[in-house]
Amino acid sequence: MDEMLLLRHGETEWSKAGKHTGRTDLPLTERGEQQARALAPLVEKGDFGLVLVSPAERARRTADLAGLTDYEVDPDLWEWDYGGYEGITTPRIREDRPGWYLWRDGVIPGDAEHPGESAAQVAARADRVIERARAAEGRVVLVAHGHFLRVLAARWLGLSPAEGRLFRLDTGTYSRLGHEHAEPVLLTWNAPVH
Repeated sequence: MDEMLLLRHGETEWSKAGKHTGRTDLPLTERGEQQARALAPLVEKGDFGLVLVSPAERARRTADLAGLTDYEVDPDLWEWDYGGYEGITTPRIREDRPGWYLWRDGVIPGDAEHPGESAAQVAARADRVIERARAAEGRVVLVAHGHFLRVLAARWLGLSPAEGRLFRLDTGTYSRLGHEHAEPVLLTWNAPVH
């Protein structure tokens, strides 16, 4: 693998409102669609050895609008399953759990549709994606979600999944992971397309 290009999906109503959006399948907003189209120059050469996209509509639509036409949907790229915190903002959660912080405190179990995941479970999925990427020829593109890609970056760098807290990631942005002297490095992070 030469480098890994990470695309975070465009804005949704819930991301705009700060609601935890794990497995709820929401469409992009008009702004989210504009953000996705703006990613097109990053992928227009199309010389990728592997292109993986989350099953979520918001990720698939981002890939389509960015011009990625030949991709594989990979369930390992789903966002963190927030369990009982699905659709709830951090300030609302803190009303019941003062000082709550996802990266430190995790989620509470939900229902059958949203049972919830630990950081270690998200990291296991990220590790599988990294393994696939490392085996690919050439450049790799992943289209996925904020918290998942933050965990993936931490794992790429050999950090614990909780260290994903250090990598803020906005909607409609791109990041690049690669190597320096055969060691994993961060090349670009949370970059908007102008």
